[in-house]
Amino acid sequence: MEESIAANLAAVRGRIEAAARAAGRPPEAVSLVAVSKTQPADAVRAALAAGQRVFGENRVQEGLAKFPELRGEFPDLELHLIGPLQTNKVREAVAHFDLIETVDRPRLAAALAREMERTGRHLPCYVEVNTGEEPQKAGVLPEATDEFIAECRDRLGLPIVGLMCIPPEHDEPALHFALLREIARRNGLDILSMGMSADFETAIRFGATHVRVGTAIFGARRVAPAAAAEE
Repeated sequence: MEESIAANLAAVRGRIEAAARAAGRPPEAVSLVAVSKTQPADAVRAALAAGQRVFGENRVQEGLAKFPELRGEFPDLELHLIGPLQTNKVREAVAHFDLIETVDRPRLAAALAREMERTGRHLPCYVEVNTGEEPQKAGVLPEATDEFIAECRDRLGLPIVGLMCIPPEHDEPALHFALLREIARRNGLDILSMGMSADFETAIRFGATHVRVGTAIFGARRVAPAAAAEE
């Protein structure tokens, strides 16, 4: 397992570097988020041994089951929450994650702001934008995003530093990456989390600063619990 994950990571990093250079961007401008959801702790440990430090988990409880022990071995790891966050999990998320990528509604934003104020642990946050306006998906609709960002930053004092999106499965992803880039531009945000195993090179061309890659690193996804959201 360790050798294959190390080889996969090297291949993905090579592709990121090539895509960045082709877009006229420095490779270090793109951060790789290894999506470790449904993967066992041993797989994450293998990625850590190969030098990977940034990981993404979809569910708070799954992250808590794996990462506290790993953090003891690798204190410089960074854990992103990349799946939907329920308000009753906000306290655990703020305590155990380093960044929340999926702020998508006023009630959640308010709960996060209260918990960060209570604990003094102010995590950077991204607003998730439902660029495809898909009713089954989380995320703020594009036309509501400017107002929502202003509400989070100005009234709640939430540290919104970027945007995230998951394009519809069968759409041309470039259209969604371009839309997210434009929303970020007009709101003065520099961080764009977009692009997964199948399309991260396109995302880099459109300015992605973070790409979320799971299958290309860890192989075929293991069966997840029914409650787990797709990434």
